[in-house]
Amino acid sequence: MDMKTVRETAREKLKGFCRVCPVCDGRACAGEVPGMGGLGTASSFRANIEALARIRLRMRTIHAVKDPKLSFSLWGRTLVMPILVAPMTGTPYNMGGALTEAEFTLELAVGALKAGTMSMTGDGADPAMFGSGLAAGKANPASTVAIIKPRAQEVIIRYLREAEEAGVLATGMDIDGAGLVTMAMKGQAVGPKTFEELRETIAATRLPFIVKGIMTVDEAEAVVRAGAAAIVVSNHGGRVLDSVPGAAEVLMEIADRVKGKTIIFADGGVRSGSDVLKLLALGADVVLIGRPMIIAAYGGGREGVALALNQLKNELFQAMLLTGTADVGQVSRSILVP
Repeated sequence: MDMKTVRETAREKLKGFCRVCPVCDGRACAGEVPGMGGLGTASSFRANIEALARIRLRMRTIHAVKDPKLSFSLWGRTLVMPILVAPMTGTPYNMGGALTEAEFTLELAVGALKAGTMSMTGDGADPAMFGSGLAAGKANPASTVAIIKPRAQEVIIRYLREAEEAGVLATGMDIDGAGLVTMAMKGQAVGPKTFEELRETIAATRLPFIVKGIMTVDEAEAVVRAGAAAIVVSNHGGRVLDSVPGAAEVLMEIADRVKGKTIIFADGGVRSGSDVLKLLALGADVVLIGRPMIIAAYGGGREGVALALNQLKNELFQAMLLTGTADVGQVSRSILVP
């Protein structure tokens, strides 16, 4: 199996929902929500891609870094790279349904494990989607992170108990799903949370809690005060609000205020190992990758997911080698061209 075959197979299975474009930049699928696109004009989807593209790396080859360290520890688990699969759901209405929700989530989870890392699992318009994520992680305890939509407080608490019973490594909320069109279409109530509601949610679980969808410094600081173990700097792949900046545009200022106080994840527009290194240099501790993993799962199942993740790992290794970066845990901002 190679990535060319994976992409060709995925193009057939995702027909009508994803063109598997040579460059995944949101232009061909603009406004296709439900679907794989970005909301409205897809400017927020493109902003993720464009923000990363504007960043340049300083190439250095006279140094002592010969075997960069990619492994890192996350809540007691040692992973081979700081790259996780992002939480994604909605195979029937976003991806065409060639894979069921349970099949898709399992292939992502097992593929990530085969590559030496792990996946986040999601929640969606069908409540069974959250259960599919929990089921995918049960066979391998502490191998997944369960993310919940910003539902009613009593529903979230119930989902937290289910996540704890399933043995996940951590849990959290993609709070940026507060205005999701697909949730509204299916009658699943979601909405913003007050600081008090967020603090109540975080206090309700013994698991590390992640708040996904942070794009401003003040909200990052609020999440830290509320007790979150981690944040994800993310605009939800450009799927919830048009005219939002890319994650890479706001990551540095957020990291400057909360780095070391909480774990910082980032996602949005990641297509290569060099993109991963750029986000790490801007202040992320861990990077999530989304849409390319859909193509990998549809085109090659768990083997395709592992193949795509290993390609990213190899690209990250090369980028570290050619910038003189010794450790993913200590990526200097000096490798970026101002």
